Amino acid sequence: MPVISFISPKGGVGKTTAATLLATQLARKARVIIIDADPNRPIAAWSQLKGCPDNISIVSDANQENILDKIEEAHATAPFVVVDCEGTASLTVAYAIGASDLVVVPTQGSQLDAKQAAKALSLIKNTERQSRRPIPHFVLLTRTNPVIKPRTLTSIHEQLRDHGVNLFHTQMHEREAFKAMFSFGGTLETLDRAQVNNIDKAILNARDFASEVVDILKAAQNGAGEGAHPSTTSAPMASSKVA
Repeated sequence: MPVISFISPKGGVGKTTAATLLATQLARKARVIIIDADPNRPIAAWSQLKGCPDNISIVSDANQENILDKIEEAHATAPFVVVDCEGTASLTVAYAIGASDLVVVPTQGSQLDAKQAAKALSLIKNTERQSRRPIPHFVLLTRTNPVIKPRTLTSIHEQLRDHGVNLFHTQMHEREAFKAMFSFGGTLETLDRAQVNNIDKAILNARDFASEVVDILKAAQNGAGEGAHPSTTSAPMASSKVA
């Protein structure tokens, strides 16, 4: 029953979007509890729109005082727990990291965002030292162009790799459908194709991400070690592997 936390000291990087996409894809075959620990409660607001899957439950009263209790309660009752942390380096975030089986650090492809991601990685390392255990963590590149790969993004990708940072092979592209979920509610699969373009491509992107998350969790569970990745290629996982 893994706990997957999404953290970022910088807002606007697609943290909540990535957390919601993962939860809705996992919920296709398993119960998921989302702990909305962002003070703005964006996922709680999404859940109030029509079409929230029946096997997704939202915990929207998490804070610094009770975050560990909320995670423990959810962990005991659902196959997957997704935690959307607040966009600051707080004790709430540190507690969530310490209770996680995987930490996802979303970042956009700019030097400014990469520096903010480095702060999140530093917080994870400090939490590892305090808890005296490795905490698997990966950086997720978000809002990327599915067609054009700018030189700046390539440079940042290489810098992260050179510094030993674990990167998801899958990137979350800039897709209208991802934004539409928070306007119309529901999941990618339930969006109106007459209103939203390229839904199928957005679904494939989200399923590739969910598949990779599941494979990473399986590798960690099998004792592959910190930062273990089940694939040595840079190609995204096939969507058919989604749990």
